[in-house]
Amino acid sequence: MKLQRKNRLRALSLGALAVSGALALTACGSDDTSSGDGGKETSANANIKCDDAKGQLAASGSSAQKNAVDAWRKVYTTNCKDVQLNYNPTGSGAGITAFLQGQTAFAGTDSALKPDEIEKSKKVCKDSQAIDLPMVGGPIAVGFNVPGVDELTLDAKTLADIFNNKIKTWDDKAISKLNPDAKLPKTKVQAFHRSDESGTTDNFTKYLKGAAPDAWPYEPGKSWEPKGGQSANGSAGVAGQVKQTPGAISYFELSYAGEGVKTVDLKTDAKEPVKATVDNASKAISEAKVVGKGKDLALELNYKPTAEGAYPITLVTYEVVCEKGNKAETLAATKSFLTYIASEDGQNVLKENDYAPIPAEIISKVRTTVAGLS
Repeated sequence: MKLQRKNRLRALSLGALAVSGALALTACGSDDTSSGDGGKETSANANIKCDDAKGQLAASGSSAQKNAVDAWRKVYTTNCKDVQLNYNPTGSGAGITAFLQGQTAFAGTDSALKPDEIEKSKKVCKDSQAIDLPMVGGPIAVGFNVPGVDELTLDAKTLADIFNNKIKTWDDKAISKLNPDAKLPKTKVQAFHRSDESGTTDNFTKYLKGAAPDAWPYEPGKSWEPKGGQSANGSAGVAGQVKQTPGAISYFELSYAGEGVKTVDLKTDAKEPVKATVDNASKAISEAKVVGKGKDLALELNYKPTAEGAYPITLVTYEVVCEKGNKAETLAATKSFLTYIASEDGQNVLKENDYAPIPAEIISKVRTTVAGLS
């Protein structure tokens, strides 16, 4: 009896293993064709054209797009094995500086190039200049850590007063008026801003200036101007401070919110407060205007939308590259990688990682421009 029982248990175990193995193989197979994360990556692989791409491809800049670049790189380098892509999320300001010094093949920035930067780029781009290619969209979330509060609505003026150190505690009348049902504590407000030059800071302050000009007396920029407050480096740095500091509030790309970080709903001129979501960011980006000249595709955003669900604190990350005069040793890899991330497959990866794809009418222009890089 004991021997029969052992054999029966052994048969059941082998059967379970066989089923598990079959499920595992099915899962692996489904990765090749399904619409899951792995499936999208694999199907995207088939459409990537490596051409003559090879060697080291160095880029740096926007930390807001780091998670997007990581997802893109995983797909791209799996297919184009002769390319070693290294993206350093140093911040938009440092990324532009490195590009203008000829240290990288392209840069990521959450703010379009300024006229003086375009002029400087003519030294790096032979007989040409650098151009802005909008590639990544997404909401700049305002994360908060207020004990006992799970939902919070703020408007532009109140945010401006918080980050300008005029609102000191979370039970302030201005916050209470916007959140009549919330039990707001007397906890001290601890506003964190970026310590490094950042396109996220530039876009956040553009929103404050554009939506609440009377409350925000500073000019938008990559460097933080107001005195006071606390700082941390990079999007991950400020998001981490919000997560661990009671009373904290800061701004960062939505993909950095992660688990345990609540985000503010924005009161706009629309009827209902707007949540920081990818779809709501896309609604805002769709209203953007191309203001760049020639092949430059810099965009101008609307910071006071009236449309329902349009989230106004939205950034667009640009890949900055020479229109002509790119280094011969990195041109093929640069075009191949940018072609992939601007493709439908590349843009689909964004939404899977809490970013907003660039609207069709704009990204089609990006694809045409990338094809003509030389």
